[in-house]
Amino acid sequence: MLTSGAIITAVLPAYLLIVVGALMRKLRILRPEHDEPLMHAVYQVMYPFFIFDKVLGSQALKQGSVVGWSLGIGFCELLVGMAVGVVAGRMIQLHKGTGLRTFAFSVGIQNFGFTAIPIVQALYGAAAVSVLMVHNLGVELSIWTFGVMVMSNDKQIPWKKLINGPAVSVVVGLLLVFCGLDGYFTGPIREMMKWLGSGAFPLALVVTGAIMTDMVHAERPSARVAIGGTILRLGVIPMILLSAAKFLPLALELKQVLIVQSAMPAAMSPLLIAKLYGGRPGIAAQVIVVTTAISLLTIPAVIAFGTRWVLG
Repeated sequence: MLTSGAIITAVLPAYLLIVVGALMRKLRILRPEHDEPLMHAVYQVMYPFFIFDKVLGSQALKQGSVVGWSLGIGFCELLVGMAVGVVAGRMIQLHKGTGLRTFAFSVGIQNFGFTAIPIVQALYGAAAVSVLMVHNLGVELSIWTFGVMVMSNDKQIPWKKLINGPAVSVVVGLLLVFCGLDGYFTGPIREMMKWLGSGAFPLALVVTGAIMTDMVHAERPSARVAIGGTILRLGVIPMILLSAAKFLPLALELKQVLIVQSAMPAAMSPLLIAKLYGGRPGIAAQVIVVTTAISLLTIPAVIAFGTRWVLG
């Protein structure tokens, strides 16, 4: 069983890097014009190599059922989360055109990438990380299909957005695993993948901290959005994810992934989607900033509870 100390030790480095990024923004070491090129390098080059390194050689991903469940769970998370967000949003008197869709999207999807991955790796190891990569492909599919349609109120799906570095690396990696060709990636090539991939998360988290500093003043704070978003993202929806991990016939690695995912704050993706498709970026920013700040206190408790209840 994981101890509280082990969980806190796994969580703190990610949040300390976010703080470093915020300080670098305040000191103007990391400026707004640096954000896009740095994140482009992370998302399109460094992160895909990290995915390759984790997927290639994964025994867990040789089972078709594990891949199928991981994709399916990842895709359904946003659907369930947004449904909960819509119901709760109406209860706090948000309506279509006044931020309801953005609120539902923001609480509906947790941070599945740069904060979650190092925590999964620290707590459960490489096998769980490889399953998380496939799970995340399901999340991306859900965001750029269902999520975009809801946010834009349009039936057009931006399929080109799905052709990106991380998605392609997961698909190619799975094909190599299924064909038994992943064992050929060894030696200097594999070391290069590890070196390049290992830099993705420190850099991404530093930039995230800088961006969150800018987001604090994005819109006048709303108590109902902040409190409602926190209760849903860090309380109600985690119990839904943990129940899925407990009662569905999932592989151990996917259960471990869902335990960490249940503890995560809101993802950054809704902010981008809201900007691109006519939503309310300020509402997304509030949910992201507040849940990220509070999650530093709640993550250890949620993971400890989830580990005892789901895996105990």
